[in-house]
Amino acid sequence: MVGYQLKLKSLIFVLALLVYGVSVANAADVSWSELSDAQRKVLNPLASEWDTLRPWQREKMLDIAKDYPKMNADKQALVKERLTNWSRMTPYERENARKRHQQFNALSTDKKAELRKKWLEYQKLPESERAKLRADSPDTYTDADLN
Repeated sequence: MVGYQLKLKSLIFVLALLVYGVSVANAADVSWSELSDAQRKVLNPLASEWDTLRPWQREKMLDIAKDYPKMNADKQALVKERLTNWSRMTPYERENARKRHQQFNALSTDKKAELRKKWLEYQKLPESERAKLRADSPDTYTDADLN
């Protein structure tokens, strides 16, 4: 009897994985025209390239659109700004941004905190000083880092 119950539980688990896998694949396979009005409103900066995004990229964007209504106004504005900036980047700039993000995530907690502190100090500087720093050190202060 125990062996039968174990097999039944295993079968149910496998079926659940298959059903979930199909639903995830279908969600990522949605064309721009199939998105809801609310999803299109949030993801509008990506409209021209939506149908060329990879399934995992679409899935990530759909997750953002799903969470968007729960965000406060400041967070919503930040999401819109980031999606707009991302949509304007070249594939090369996007790849560099992904690499920098991965490198940052690989840092220790202390190093991340130190970099965040420096970034806040940089943001407090007048635009003229920031422009001078960018001009003096173009490899350190790139446009992608500022958005």
